[in-house]
Formats: sequence, C-alpha cells, structure tokens
Amino acid sequence: MSILAQEHPHARSFLEHALVIKGLAHQTVAAYTEDLSTFLEFLQEKGKDVLDINDQVLLVYLMFLRRKGLQSRSLARHMASLRGFYAYLHEQGLLKDNPAEMLENPKLPQLLPRVLSIPEVESILSQPSTGDKLGARDKTMLEMLYAAGLRVSELINLKVLDFDPQAGIIRVWGKGARERLVPLHFSCMQWLDFYLQHWRSSFSPRVDKVFINRSGKALSRQGVWKIIKKYTVMAGIKKDVSPHTLRHSFATHLLEGGADLRTVQVLLGHSDITATEIYTHVQSDRLKSAHDFFHPRSKNTGKPVHAEKR
Repeated sequence: MSILAQEHPHARSFLEHALVIKGLAHQTVAAYTEDLSTFLEFLQEKGKDVLDINDQVLLVYLMFLRRKGLQSRSLARHMASLRGFYAYLHEQGLLKDNPAEMLENPKLPQLLPRVLSIPEVESILSQPSTGDKLGARDKTMLEMLYAAGLRVSELINLKVLDFDPQAGIIRVWGKGARERLVPLHFSCMQWLDFYLQHWRSSFSPRVDKVFINRSGKALSRQGVWKIIKKYTVMAGIKKDVSPHTLRHSFATHLLEGGADLRTVQVLLGHSDITATEIYTHVQSDRLKSAHDFFHPRSKNTGKPVHAEKR
C-alpha cells in the first residue's frame, strides 16, 4: 500500500520535502508514507482528488479510520500526517485554503512514562564488571543513557569527536538532525574518558562510533536493548526496562531534584514543550509537597477550620 503515496506526484513531493528539506527521520517519513497511502486509497474509492476536498471529507475519513478499529494514538498520527501534507500543499500554492488546518487530534489517554527509582537505577548501573572491555563498554553506555537522557538512536550514533572532555559535554544529533549540547556529570565523564582511552581500541573499531560491538561495528538498537535487559535481570528488577525507561528516569529525577520543565526540555531535545509536559505530574507533586510543608495553614490537625467568634 505504501507504494501508492510514492507514485502520487503531490504526495511524493511532500515526502521528499519532509526527508530532504525538513530533515525528518526516515521512520517518520515511512509513517507518513503509510498514512498517506491509506488516505489516497480512500479518496480513490470516493472518486475524489487530494486538491478537491474540504474539512468535511477529512472528518468522514476520520470516521472511516475509527470504523477500521484504529485507536486514538494511531488516529492522531494519521491526522498529523494529513496536517503536514496539506500545510505543504498550501505553502506550495496548490491550495487556496488548507482543509486540514482546523483538524483536531482525537483525545489521547495520558500515558505516564515508566520510571525507575534512584536505587533501582543505581543497582542496574552497578552490575557490569568493568575489568574487561565488554563490561567497561556496558558500564559507560548505561551511565551515558542515564546521565544525558539519550534516545537509543542518539546513543548508537555518538561519534568519538562528539565528546569534549575539556568542557565535559557531548554533541548529540536528535530527531530531525537537530543538534544539542548535553553536559555530563563528573562520574559519567570519567567513565567515558576512561573507556575511550583504554578500552575502545581493544574492539578493533571499524567505525568512528563511540559504542561498538565485538566485530568493531556500531552497536545496534537491539544490541543495546539486550544489554539493558541483561543487567536489569542481574539487578533483580522485575520491571520491563528499556533504553527509554532510563531516559524517562533521567527527566523525572531531574524534576524531582528541582529542575524546571524548560531545562529538561532542552536536555531531552524536545522541539516542543508539550512533549515534555508529560512529566508535569512530577512538578505538581513537588509543588504540593512544598505547599504542605511551608504554608502556615497546612499544619492543622485535619479538622475543619471554623470562623473565629466575633
């Protein structure tokens, strides 16, 4: 089905623009391709053209997807694809009005990210045996994931020259090829520097990536997942822990320690603050604790406060 979007001139032009000009990730463009192919197939059955529809047609399409059994999160992705597509057609002067401009996402359930407690993180980080090259690599990798809140794709694509040991920062290339500089705490910086100086060369590197496998090639996503799973089991933790779990834990623990949401947004590489607002429950809990502790009226016995007699 995905071929349909690749063959349609306007859809193909939009996909090329998203990939080359906007620099969106290949996975994102692949999702756009699938979504637009489904939409184009729907229009073919209705005998309509992409340039000759209105918002009512899009609402009918949304109902069509609902009947197919798509849940809110999948529907939201389809709507995002359509908004991007029609915004592009409008910008190119192919449409006078954008029919998708007022298209709203279906209500999404608020899914709080799974996080680890600080002792759980410390337990996982303490599992690798650092007396050999694999253990030293794994220890450094786990420290990096938690210290910098990296996505797994950012971790496996880190290059040696992305680390500045003098400044104590790493250069990270996030979604959409956006660059950000992330500071490392002293302990993590020491592990990374020690690994690069003493252990990385023993892998006989064939690439310039920081983290490599036994063959000297870059670690894969699956490789990182297996490593984390291994040390999670060794730590006796029953939770389903992924690279993203460490990223969520990084953000949550920063907020619990007093960091503001904007700082966490920058460190995570979120282009929009709304992506970071999933962690606002942490700030709310901290604010409530501060209110309960400091507000003079919070220290009552829990009994109703009656008005004073005049």
